[in-house]
Amino acid sequence: MVSLARKNLLEDIPRFLVAQAGILFAVTLVTIQTGIFSGFSLSTVKLINNSHADLWVTSDTLVQLELTLPIPVSDLLKARDISGVQRAEGLIFSGAQWFPREGEIERARVIGFNPNSWLYQPERMLEGEIENLNQPYSVIIDTTDQETLQVSGVGDQVQMNSLPAEIVGITESNTSMISNAFVLTSLRNANAYLRAGQTSRVNCQLPQEGSRLECVNVFHPDQQPTETDPEEPPRNLAASDVITFILVEVAPGEEITTVRQELETQLNNVTTYTPDELIQVTQDYWQQRTGIGFILGLGTVVGIIVGIVVVSQILYSSVSDHLKEFGTLKAMGASSQMIYQVIIEQAVWMAILGYLPGMILSLGIAYGININQGTLLLITPTSAIAIFILTLIMCIGSAIFAIQKVNRVDPAVVFKA
Repeated sequence: MVSLARKNLLEDIPRFLVAQAGILFAVTLVTIQTGIFSGFSLSTVKLINNSHADLWVTSDTLVQLELTLPIPVSDLLKARDISGVQRAEGLIFSGAQWFPREGEIERARVIGFNPNSWLYQPERMLEGEIENLNQPYSVIIDTTDQETLQVSGVGDQVQMNSLPAEIVGITESNTSMISNAFVLTSLRNANAYLRAGQTSRVNCQLPQEGSRLECVNVFHPDQQPTETDPEEPPRNLAASDVITFILVEVAPGEEITTVRQELETQLNNVTTYTPDELIQVTQDYWQQRTGIGFILGLGTVVGIIVGIVVVSQILYSSVSDHLKEFGTLKAMGASSQMIYQVIIEQAVWMAILGYLPGMILSLGIAYGININQGTLLLITPTSAIAIFILTLIMCIGSAIFAIQKVNRVDPAVVFKA
């Protein structure tokens, strides 16, 4: 029976290659669609995945990772004295204006952390060292953002908000599909950059007829011009300054549940999350409450539907072409189970021979995209196995529809023809 299934596949080589090309297309389409969705979901929580904290302390207004209010540094100081806390470090995650030497202004995402702590560490340093961020007004960017930020590499100097910024390192795979370019720096530097960008605003007055639009810098009534001097190193954070998150390492032997209850009790207006909980909250937001997650999810579903339709048509056509042979087998006394085995065996071979080149092609496409744009198309061993199982299900499911046509074959009609 196995030889008959192979004979049906290889009887007409050109037709076989066309059929396998259709399955290859279906596998590639499903793999790319699911890969984009996985890459998107991963990129939304890149900041969390680079952390080794046991708990994240955030404002109780948090909606998702990039939508929350700041908390005062005084909460960080209190957290360090709470029983069960081994280490607590601040993390700043906020926006800033990026001014390259040449070209247009860009929006950047400033990530301020303690370079001497392991609670947050960016992955894959290509050039420079994390400790270089201890230098005043130094930053690290990702290699995929060099073109966006219009810098050539380590040593370039630009301006961020109203302060200088020198590139002291380059990372890989520290970027997000839904955020501006990540700019890594120390807490002190990040605080200086954000203070320099929060002190003033531009006030524009509507022009009268025949006159030009006039804009002037004005200061908020409760603010003074920035005290940050580019010639002076950034100061340490004060209790009145603000951060975005507190990263907490729980002491060995302490229960995480107990420590988080103490944090929420002793700190005002905060909520604590484990990394997994914060990942879930953030991914749920992007996948369920925004059009981005819906569109990418819809693309994945459409890819699966197209794959099922393509495979069904190919296999159904193959069975139809060999209908007389199946009718002859039934007339010779072959059982329905034997014929089913031939068709299902044929479907399994089609799945394997279509999956392998389709997955190889998808991995090549993913490599070409990710090496230039960051992790935008993610294919993991788990997803590759899942897609293989899905391909088998598509092919075997299509074979079941084809079997129904064989069941209706009357051997007498075959011999009469």
